[in-house]
Amino acid sequence: MAVDSKILKDFLHESKTLIVQMQEILEKCENNFAQVKGLEQFGQNVDRIMGAAKTLAVSIPEKNHMIHKLADYAQICKAVSYKASQIKDNQQFYDICVALLLDGNEVLLEMVEQMEDPENTDIKNLFSRTFLDRLKWVSSQFSADFRASVDVHKGQKSKLNQGEIDDLLKKLGLD
Repeated sequence: MAVDSKILKDFLHESKTLIVQMQEILEKCENNFAQVKGLEQFGQNVDRIMGAAKTLAVSIPEKNHMIHKLADYAQICKAVSYKASQIKDNQQFYDICVALLLDGNEVLLEMVEQMEDPENTDIKNLFSRTFLDRLKWVSSQFSADFRASVDVHKGQKSKLNQGEIDDLLKKLGLD
């Protein structure tokens, strides 16, 4: 089964619009620790991309299809942004997280653009070893107390731990 071309076109357009908004959020956050909560807004936008991608992925059984990879990668970006939105008293780490998310947002855009060619499923060229090493390092710096999603119910925190991030990277073929 394939995704309807109009639905896919709408998804790609909406994703690109959200990525532009996410870029603007990150630019406001860059070198401005007072904007730390803006990273939660970034997370909400990337969560919309992730949710739509996962919904579309249900109709595509081929696990190598770009929509599955996009959904998994968006989940990583979401977790990092929500966790980074909770940083207190560590501007240097915050700046590192924002820089990582700026690079990550570019990768997300490239993945969306690659979806316009359904035969193009290779994403390894999008991820430098340096980026992956930074992603793993940053995610390992967050304690278990950092939530990886919106805190809808105080005390019930959704967490994406280092092992789960590593599993998503393996699933993407980027381990």
